[in-house]
Amino acid sequence: MSLVAEAFVTQIAAAEPWPENAALYQPLRDEQILLSDNAACLAVQAFLQMCNLPFQVVSRPNAEYMSPSGKVPFIHVGNQVVSELGPIVQFVKAKGHSLSDGLDEVQKAEMKAYMELVNNMLLTAELYLQWCDDTTVQEITYPRYGCPYPWPLNHVLAYQKQWEIRRKMKALGWGNKSVDQVLEDVDQCCQALSQRLGTQLYFFNKRPTELDALVFGHIFTILTTQLISDELSEKVKNYSNLIAFCRRIEQHYFEGLNRDGSARLPPPIRRKILRS
Repeated sequence: MSLVAEAFVTQIAAAEPWPENAALYQPLRDEQILLSDNAACLAVQAFLQMCNLPFQVVSRPNAEYMSPSGKVPFIHVGNQVVSELGPIVQFVKAKGHSLSDGLDEVQKAEMKAYMELVNNMLLTAELYLQWCDDTTVQEITYPRYGCPYPWPLNHVLAYQKQWEIRRKMKALGWGNKSVDQVLEDVDQCCQALSQRLGTQLYFFNKRPTELDALVFGHIFTILTTQLISDELSEKVKNYSNLIAFCRRIEQHYFEGLNRDGSARLPPPIRRKILRS
């Protein structure tokens, strides 16, 4: 099929109404999923909740390999499969649902800049800690990433992923950073987000945008994920308005929902953030 024909088919599919049986695919939550993937999956779940679109969360051990981009999460809507927050936002917009249509062009540019900040700083820090901190790699990353697979495949796949991420860190200039330097980057990112949020309900006042979904996914996951130390979550806890922001989204968009339908956040995670 030519690119023009593919684009036409995609356009027709996007014009169809959102189905009741849409599915969001992610790795196994309790046994397998890692910090960065959990943040990405939660960000997409929050975005779909904010759009008031029905979906079911489907956990698969091979979700990463099922994804067209090799990254999670991905959604299966009708006969379309779309992965990662950015493309999913565009796909949902083509179906007539947008969280940022009310923003002017300056605000949209600002929103995109802050989303880049989150991806460049928080996401990169999560990947660094998962795959470049040796203690975390041995005690958390390798056991969780390889858990669905038999020996020696579990070690082979984990090693391949680590090699891929470490090469990416070098390309980004993070290869020789220390953990303290990475944590300082996280602090600077949180400081910028905290200043932009201020006392508002959301980053652009009273209504959430995809920026709010992205920030929630990463900040909430950092606050509620057990790592080797609490240094990462302690950086976030310095910003009380970001914690209140996470509580607000959790209570408004997740509490009371069926876990298998719209991924109600598990009770242990809720208890931990409420104690912070």
